[in-house]
Amino acid sequence: MKNFLKYTLATIVGFCIVHFVLFLLFIAFIGALLTFSEKNILVPENSILKISLDTEILDRATNDPLENIDYLSISTQKSLGLNKILRSIKNATYDPRIVGIYLELKEIQGSYGSLAVAEEIRNALKKFKESGKFIYSYSNLGYSQTSYYLATVADQVFVNPETPLLLNGMSSSISFYKESLEKLGIQAEVVKVGKFKSAVEPFLETEISSANYEQVKKYLTSSWKSMIEAISESRNISKEQIQSFADHFNIYPAHQLKEKGFFDGVVYDDQMQVILKAKCHLLPHEKLNLITLTDYQDIPDLSFNNSSNEIAVIFAQGEIGFKQTNNSIGPELVQTIRKLREDQNVKAIVLRVNSPGGSALISDIIWRETLLAKQSKPLIVSMGNVAASGGYYISCAADTIVAEATTLTGSIGIFGMFFNGEKLIENKLGIHTNTVKTNKYSDFGGSFPLPLPISSRPLNSYEKNILQQHVNQGYETFLQRVMQGRNLSREMADSAAQGHVWTGKDALSMGLVDVIGGLEDAINIAAEKANVNSYQITEYPIQKNTLEELVTELTTTIKSSILKEELGIFHSTWNQIKNLPHNQGVIARMPYDIIIQ
Repeated sequence: MKNFLKYTLATIVGFCIVHFVLFLLFIAFIGALLTFSEKNILVPENSILKISLDTEILDRATNDPLENIDYLSISTQKSLGLNKILRSIKNATYDPRIVGIYLELKEIQGSYGSLAVAEEIRNALKKFKESGKFIYSYSNLGYSQTSYYLATVADQVFVNPETPLLLNGMSSSISFYKESLEKLGIQAEVVKVGKFKSAVEPFLETEISSANYEQVKKYLTSSWKSMIEAISESRNISKEQIQSFADHFNIYPAHQLKEKGFFDGVVYDDQMQVILKAKCHLLPHEKLNLITLTDYQDIPDLSFNNSSNEIAVIFAQGEIGFKQTNNSIGPELVQTIRKLREDQNVKAIVLRVNSPGGSALISDIIWRETLLAKQSKPLIVSMGNVAASGGYYISCAADTIVAEATTLTGSIGIFGMFFNGEKLIENKLGIHTNTVKTNKYSDFGGSFPLPLPISSRPLNSYEKNILQQHVNQGYETFLQRVMQGRNLSREMADSAAQGHVWTGKDALSMGLVDVIGGLEDAINIAAEKANVNSYQITEYPIQKNTLEELVTELTTTIKSSILKEELGIFHSTWNQIKNLPHNQGVIARMPYDIIIQ
């Protein structure tokens, strides 16, 4: 009887806990829906637009409330979309109620890096300054290199007295898994084309190759050069002085950095508020009207017109695979492009690409549709942080390719990767496989006795040769697409290819990119090529209604959110390791996920 009561009480307690957690999740979900519901935004006269880039910036933020719930704190927070950030800055330019912009910065997070997105926001702010309105920047917790680069666009840059500025150059770290796989009894088998196609190196080597070192050093140097040139121009500090500052690394007090010209003021947050009030001609006791970006981005587009002419902006962000989601590219993108090229009201298409690549097959399927679209109306590509490998594949047919100077692009190459777990399966797990077959190569690649895509034997020489021929053909096809789209000779295309990663600035000199600029520049080029002066901008793909996917996505979203919160900056590393078994077959992808520090 005692045990019965104990187990009964435990069951009741467990039941109550589960339902309490479900209740909290329900409250969070309702809160998220309310956050995304339409509301009237009041913008008083003499207001300042406050831009705090404190969440990850996607090219286009999702409308899915579930993805904006912090399941650990049971709270909601809107994600930031670059499209809405740029639109808000443009709106603020023409909004007479907005007298200036206040940047409150720390670290900037973007999908596949943050430097190019910071560059694009910075350029939008430079245009905003032409209106005669002010920009002030402040950091209470300290600027990172990227956020300081963005902050220097401001008229005045302020910082907390106790926060240092670490301008020490850029680095990129690459992890190698060969020995870890060997200890598990797994061996990576690779076929590839491209001297610089180094995506497979982490599984085959224990250190970086000379070719890969060369290309990483080149694009880091190019990106750093672009950054210090911009800082030098804005702060009136010589490039040599900034370079020396980085070479002779030290942690300088904020006051000393002010003396060197890096800051205009060293103040606490309350003092910053007084400075802003004075700028708005307010007395210290009067209320400062700050409107946040997350609120301001919901006001109607002040440049909107009712023209029947439409310029369609298609957002293609994430890895290229067999299923499309808000943050991945799939074959469904073809239907979107086809619908728009057949729509007579759509006068031009802008394809915004932010992708490290992925499936070569899906990339080619999308490429075909971009080629057809180009034949019927102007097709302009705008590149985000990354548009490389498969991301470049789906871009190369465009009339004009626009990239930021710090965009990472190119990586024109193909590889195939398979995992052989013979030692793991036989020696460690004791699983032995016998095969009965009708033809010599019926068991091509071996069997898969585990619930993982790890084969029971290595590829034999004939199988590997067949795969190498297949990958060679894939590379040749990729190269032909680039030659056709960019009007390059085979020699020129091949010299720019070989899997080499380039910055947008270097890609311009190689003929892989036409214009250095951002999304707004791409839209302007599209309008000019379509010969339309009046138009409206529409965004695609049409985002799905959250309720349609609630049941299927809730568990995945909660799991992903918790992992991301707990792992922090190591979340991308976790994803790489988790996806190792799936990154098999013929792939057109960036060598690795870029984290520049």
